[in-house]
Amino acid sequence: MPLVQHGPRDKPRVALTFDADLTALMRKRLVSGKVKSYYNEKLIDELRAMHVPATLFLTGMWMEQYPDVTRQLAADPLFELGTHTYDHRGFTKHCYTLGTVPRADMLSDVRRAVVLLDRLDPHPTRWFRFPGGCYDGTALHELAPAGVTAVGLDVPGADGFAKGPEPIVKQVLSNVRNGSIVVLHMHGGDNAPYTAEAIGPIVKTLRARGYQLVTITELMRG
Repeated sequence: MPLVQHGPRDKPRVALTFDADLTALMRKRLVSGKVKSYYNEKLIDELRAMHVPATLFLTGMWMEQYPDVTRQLAADPLFELGTHTYDHRGFTKHCYTLGTVPRADMLSDVRRAVVLLDRLDPHPTRWFRFPGGCYDGTALHELAPAGVTAVGLDVPGADGFAKGPEPIVKQVLSNVRNGSIVVLHMHGGDNAPYTAEAIGPIVKTLRARGYQLVTITELMRG
């Protein structure tokens, strides 16, 4: 299974990527009303207002919860959509607190998300991201028949459970370089509540430094 961790280092280009997590536990909080939404619409509005291209990695469960939003994002030329497994379980043991997909179920889990994306997006990519960035040789081997390319990262945005926007901004701007792939989150809610507030300063500073913001597809074209 192919794996990408960053783009070419010879050009000042950066890919901002956003994961839309949804787990069984998160869906329970949504259904119970404890969380209003796991779609950070304010973040997407900010990206659109600043004309920021981005690659969005969606879990299958998130697409099921927000099919109309998925179609709208797919129709926006700024964005390209990839998959993030079906329900955001880990593909190794001890991947944070995500639980573990059994080896026998790994391929079907990923294919389930791919099928959902294909139904909702007329031009889906085959970019894929492992939950928590957790993978090993077994996972790569099992997912080879899925026909996806795993997209890692070299700049974790640290917006999960952040206490404010400032640490997110500092984390990204302190670590970004030519060809970087930055990972942030677009589900908001109680898991990533400050991403929308952080994205403006991040984008403005990156552009002021001379970086071009691109999708993963554009980044990997060289």
